[in-house]
Amino acid sequence: MSVNFVQRIDDGVKVQNVLASVSDKAGLDRLVPALVKINPAVRIFSTGGTYTALQQLLGAGSGNLVSVSDYTGQPEMQGGLVKTLDFKIYLGLLSETYNPAHADDLKRTQGVAIDMVVVNLYPFVQTVAKPDATPEKARANIDIGGPCMVRASAKNFLRVASVTDPADYDGVIRELEASRGVLSLKTRFSLSQKAFAHTAAYDTAIAAYLKGKSFDEVKACYQF
Repeated sequence: MSVNFVQRIDDGVKVQNVLASVSDKAGLDRLVPALVKINPAVRIFSTGGTYTALQQLLGAGSGNLVSVSDYTGQPEMQGGLVKTLDFKIYLGLLSETYNPAHADDLKRTQGVAIDMVVVNLYPFVQTVAKPDATPEKARANIDIGGPCMVRASAKNFLRVASVTDPADYDGVIRELEASRGVLSLKTRFSLSQKAFAHTAAYDTAIAAYLKGKSFDEVKACYQF
């Protein structure tokens, strides 16, 4: 297996392209207008309900807002099952600043390097805590694209900020305001630590729930 080991990076990375897809929309009304104010040329790529919420915040004709489907050229799968699982998205998340091959890939696909991911996951724990929870409702609330985006951006903290907690929005805004739109390696690394803890807790909750269910409980959800 070939592995890229990186030596050269930038401490400060200007936030120019943001990927946003959140279940918990708290704080978007603070974060997104601030991102646009700090960098009027920022582009925010989004999907589904998050895209609709951002349209309301920024205005339907905002040049800052881009549909992920328009960017990738692929429509969403029915039910919103596949929105961001696309080569062009992950090229933007995992590409390295000083890797010529990655730069060529971005040019070839007309892709962009994504500098920040704002993602939180389907509310699995809240769903299974409800009295009417079933294995099928639990299964439907297992997020796939969200953890993938979080993990990819957190892995590439060398260049990407992985923002998973609305409680971190204000700190991110303050740093961007103070540094003219740039986030430091220290902040990106701290966000990466939190992001991996977030996905680990999410997967642990899913595993624990499924382990606690019998096959008969699962079978009872479906018609054969």
